Amino acid sequence: MRPAPRRPCRLATPVLGLVLLAACHAPQDATPATAVATPVPAARAPSATRGTDVPACAASDSAMDGWNERAPPRRIFGNTWYVGTCGLTALLVTSDQGHVLIDGATAPAGPLIDANIRALGFDPGDVKYLLNSHEHHDHAAGLAYLQGVTGAPLLARAPAVHTLRTGVSGRSDPQQLEFKTGFPAIPVVRALDDGQPVRVGALVLTPHATPGHTPGGTSWTWRACEGTRCLDMAYTDSVSALSDREYRYGDHPAMVAAFRRGLDTLAALPCDIQITPHPLASNLFARMQGSDGAPLVDPGACRRYADTGRANLETRLAAERAGSLP
Repeated sequence: MRPAPRRPCRLATPVLGLVLLAACHAPQDATPATAVATPVPAARAPSATRGTDVPACAASDSAMDGWNERAPPRRIFGNTWYVGTCGLTALLVTSDQGHVLIDGATAPAGPLIDANIRALGFDPGDVKYLLNSHEHHDHAAGLAYLQGVTGAPLLARAPAVHTLRTGVSGRSDPQQLEFKTGFPAIPVVRALDDGQPVRVGALVLTPHATPGHTPGGTSWTWRACEGTRCLDMAYTDSVSALSDREYRYGDHPAMVAAFRRGLDTLAALPCDIQITPHPLASNLFARMQGSDGAPLVDPGACRRYADTGRANLETRLAAERAGSLP
């Protein structure tokens, strides 16, 4: 996304020294991605009332707000918990054999995510894998801190690996020149293929290549259950065609083709509950609270999200042809 958030961090925690992970294990991928995952029962937080003293997020109309403000941790559905900030999503997906954490938000948000995991009563040391939506500082800069806390390797698709390992993006990133500084390098990043399942016990998360916003953009799906009710969860990556003052999508036909394929992928995802890296992009908080008539469960949400991304991409390409962008 574009410039840093306006609001200051309300909780400052010294960054821990990173733990060097010499013996991290690779993702378990013995079963094809098309296999049916075993439903994972709803995880029960060791202390369901802890964390309720965190103030509610202020209402906002901008995705640029609240990046470094701690959001109250809460269950979304089944084994899926919101542990991010008021402006940036981080998800804890739990199982009896260990957990998976998706996204790390900004560097100041890393300690806030850690605090939210602990506030729910879960042990960060039980996180087996870190995952990422895309390799920008507002979703990846907190991952180095969280790797130090959890000892878990980060799994990412190959196009994102170098940026995540170094904290510095290359010219293949449409927004490269907007980032004056990088983000903390993540010591242990392991490459993951499109569709290669990530397994922790009965928990199975599947990555889907959805590039365009960045080369390594990845969406994730898994199943979550509450009692006998099981739903498809979809964490859909950003679909905005943003760039710095030099990058033109029209000059990169392979990227545009990959962008369109990714949008087709998004439209076809199993998607009962959609979640996005910026919660405002999917009206997540209102849907979780059942306010504004916004349903949490909406099987058509991913298709509409993809349609919006496709329309925005075509508008962007037309603007480039007309010479008004970048």
